[in-house]
Amino acid sequence: MRLLDLDRVDRMRLLQFVCSFAWADLEVRPEERAFVKRLVRRLGLDEREEKQVEGWLEVPPPIEAVDPMDIPAEHKKTFLAAIDGVIAADGEVQPEERESLRLLEQLLR
Repeated sequence: MRLLDLDRVDRMRLLQFVCSFAWADLEVRPEERAFVKRLVRRLGLDEREEKQVEGWLEVPPPIEAVDPMDIPAEHKKTFLAAIDGVIAADGEVQPEERESLRLLEQLLR
């Protein structure tokens, strides 16, 4: 599954998850911001969508917006890879980040 195979709704859903994981340690570091910005470019978001993502980097997405059950089965690996990328972006995987990813992986099984 490639990123560009995601439709617009799933692209934004992916970025909600990525941004929420960037906040897992209660701080979005510059490297995580850079990762998200690269992902935004790769996904070809429009200006309105980019602004929404920038907002999620300032204030995390609402918890009810990141329901693992909303991740389409065919995109699970793509979501997990992107989330793993953002939590590793700063070179330091915090315990709460690793635990959150582990829990998501279990939920998606």
